[in-house]
Amino acid sequence: MAGLTAFVLAGGRSSRMGADKALLPLGDLTLLERALRMVNQVASESYIVGPRDRYERFGEVAEDIFPGCGPLAGIHAALTNTRTDLNLILSVDMPIMTTSFLSWLIQTAVASEALMVVPEAAGGLQPLCATYRRGVAAIAERALREGDYKVGHLFSQAPTRILSEQEIVAAGFSPEIFRNINTPEEYARCQ
Repeated sequence: MAGLTAFVLAGGRSSRMGADKALLPLGDLTLLERALRMVNQVASESYIVGPRDRYERFGEVAEDIFPGCGPLAGIHAALTNTRTDLNLILSVDMPIMTTSFLSWLIQTAVASEALMVVPEAAGGLQPLCATYRRGVAAIAERALREGDYKVGHLFSQAPTRILSEQEIVAAGFSPEIFRNINTPEEYARCQ
């Protein structure tokens, strides 16, 4: 979609996995390659958020401005680097995610005046599979400077549209698509 930039968050420490999750193979592709292939089907431009030296061979990279501050720093880096108002954020470790869901999420965001559109499914909010407007960058930066690294704290500070699990299921999507891979056991089950 023109006017949308997608960012794949790949720069986590992968401490529970014991290896860089983004580079783990799943079928013929790494998790990073799978995520990039998916977002490239719904966005006109895509970036990887993480260390340039580790990921530049896969595509354009945006590095954290606040390194070591978790996913909020990745979202901030994305929104600081974007040239579009609407932006898709997708964590690299959601291999069951579908392009049809991402398309639906984006269309919902386009129709909304909210600065953030965030699914709530599989037991909680899914801020790493959500849309953010560029204006959220200033809110994220303020939180990072104050040492508040919880992405969920952003939602009370700006207009946010929460997509309920009931709404997601009614649109034809399973909450299972949000399942992520954090441990070797989860990775083995996904394989």
